[in-house]
Amino acid sequence: MSQVISDLPPPPGTHEAPTSASAARQRTRLVEVVIPVYNEQHVLAASVERLHAYLAENLPYPFRITIADNASTDATWQVALDLAGRFAAVGAVHLDQKGRGRALRAVWQASEAEVVAYMDVDLSTGLEAFLPLIAPLMSGHSDLAIGSRLAKGAAVVRGPKREFISRTYNLLLRSAMAARFSDAQCGFKAGRAEIVKALLPRVEDQAWFFDTELLLLAERSGLRIHEVPVDWVDDPDSRVDIVRTAKDDLRGMWRVGRQALQGGFRAPVPARSLAAQLPQGMRYQIPSFAVIGVASTLAYLILYWLLRAASPAYIANTLALAITAVANTAANRRYTFGVTGGANALRHQVEGGVAFLIGLALTNGALGLLHAASASPAHSVELAVLVAANAMATLVRFLLMRAWVFNPRRGVHHPTTERAR
Repeated sequence: MSQVISDLPPPPGTHEAPTSASAARQRTRLVEVVIPVYNEQHVLAASVERLHAYLAENLPYPFRITIADNASTDATWQVALDLAGRFAAVGAVHLDQKGRGRALRAVWQASEAEVVAYMDVDLSTGLEAFLPLIAPLMSGHSDLAIGSRLAKGAAVVRGPKREFISRTYNLLLRSAMAARFSDAQCGFKAGRAEIVKALLPRVEDQAWFFDTELLLLAERSGLRIHEVPVDWVDDPDSRVDIVRTAKDDLRGMWRVGRQALQGGFRAPVPARSLAAQLPQGMRYQIPSFAVIGVASTLAYLILYWLLRAASPAYIANTLALAITAVANTAANRRYTFGVTGGANALRHQVEGGVAFLIGLALTNGALGLLHAASASPAHSVELAVLVAANAMATLVRFLLMRAWVFNPRRGVHHPTTERAR
């Protein structure tokens, strides 16, 4: 296998994502898109140019496009080399044997990306579905993602023969193999790289059944598969041998079904950690918010204890909560959500006051219930009740700050994108 990948650090051969503060953490999250090709010299250049332009304009992550040439006999390899020379984010890999599965396996196993994907060279699937395809992978919500021409909301243009074959094949998968995904063969798929690399050693097929086997193995291994309805227009120049592919698929289904009955069709996949399932950015924000929250709670309790000696419980609670709320908002603004400078600082404090009012209502409400149950509860009991109420208020405060007060998308209508030169 020979390989040509252009160099543009960091990492080699990638297009860098936008460099705004809100995108700082996204810059290291590489997405690699593989285009497997066999004798596609007539369409390859136009498709890669179109894909590169779309990703540079719309993808908020650095990306790499890798052309995987399956032993083409025409000028496809030379076209691929020319594209790799023209675009820093385009690489080319040449294999001496045919097979779409073989090509994907070779590139994905060697990939340094966080998410790996592939799409057919004809770009039959609408590119606007690509970001919805990889978003649940980047967030950790799902392990694999597939474009589906059979899901609700998909728009498909193709002849009745191919429509019948596709629906029959996927119906057979669901009835005979208990598959829960709706479209196994749409050439528009992606996966978390660590998951894909764990699955690949157990996938035997090297050709068209590769997709189906990978998905069936993922389901048997307890992984999440996300489906995205796509717009799809049939390529009239498609040279897939439908009869031969159907026979190979049936043989593959028989083999996989036999392995499944014997209990051996599973893969050792990385455990799903809580952090991997959190929305983008939250895994970094929670530790900072927790540290600030603990410090704020301790300061709040000390202030309450001091003020309670000279004032009623409600007044002591209100003053202690107000003072610590201002400091809490300022600290989270700087350290949890990375907002610096004086711009919008007053607005953030005012909006943070909404969280303060919610916390005030919860804590004073808890005190009211306590005093209704006991005429003169001990100060230590009051503190215990306030800690519990404050914990609930803290959760509300974090959600408000993340979704509203410090949401980086507020007021952003035209994000800038740095294009590859």
